[in-house]
Amino acid sequence: MSTLCVPAHVPSASEDCEQLRKAFSGWGTNEDLIISILGHRNTAQRKLIRQVYAETYGEDLLKALDKELTRNFERLVLLWTLDPAERDALLANEATKKWTASNPVLVEIACTRSPKELILAKEAYQARFKRSLEEDVAYHTSGDFRKLLLPLVSTYRYVGDDVNMTLAKTEAKLLQKKICEKEYACEDVIRILTTRSKAQVNATLNQYKNEFGHDINKDLKADLKDEFLALLRITVKCLIYPEKHFAKALRLSINRLGTDEGALTRVVATRAEVDMKVIKGMYQKRNSVPLETAIAKDTHGDYEKMLLSLIGHGEE
Repeated sequence: MSTLCVPAHVPSASEDCEQLRKAFSGWGTNEDLIISILGHRNTAQRKLIRQVYAETYGEDLLKALDKELTRNFERLVLLWTLDPAERDALLANEATKKWTASNPVLVEIACTRSPKELILAKEAYQARFKRSLEEDVAYHTSGDFRKLLLPLVSTYRYVGDDVNMTLAKTEAKLLQKKICEKEYACEDVIRILTTRSKAQVNATLNQYKNEFGHDINKDLKADLKDEFLALLRITVKCLIYPEKHFAKALRLSINRLGTDEGALTRVVATRAEVDMKVIKGMYQKRNSVPLETAIAKDTHGDYEKMLLSLIGHGEE
């Protein structure tokens, strides 16, 4: 499901580092050379490039890139070059420091990563910021948002496919009862969404639809101006239909007055090696336009080239 295109014969990390060093030398930076290398290497290869670059030139590759690149292109290349856990740690820290109810980043990281990936992100967070993600989430959020987000980032879900259908039926009715009573942030709703395995949540929400005739998110649209309900809907979607969430995030980042480069960069950098092929298909089905066409229309220059490289434009 990845859209990353890695060449059949990849140069050694030493050769890639030598070429990157050349891209930084002379008059101006050779951005095309940087894209041709970093835009076509997987996580393990990029990690090795960083390691060899530091050993060879005594400088962190990220610092070299930071000196040479600018604006949205720089942000995309830096996020992409980071190890996924480091990337999530950085994104989570930015999300807590600039917390707003409309920011989905913490929910994305808590709900679309595997339990082990979430643990790695939290370890990277502690290593980089000398604090736990949990304490920063607790400090920067409040009220119902804290009641939801803190257990989301603290949980370690069971990852198996085993499902208790009796429990699913019971908790589907419990969810419907609490939602009808408008107790959206009650302990039971939070507990079910933050502790159950994704398979169990999926079974419960399927039972909800079978029992009550529609998706739970329809009932969570009772008040479209309620920011907590909006975050609950994102939580459900990230747990059960992550590709739909990211396809919508891309649509909202592009189909507006002025592109939301922050969201566009985040989604492409975090999903290119995961499920971008599925996201692209959903995007085209929903918008009747290929994602690469939309990106090419709304972005330009090296930023556009790197985005298109990561989503596999012209190389599938």
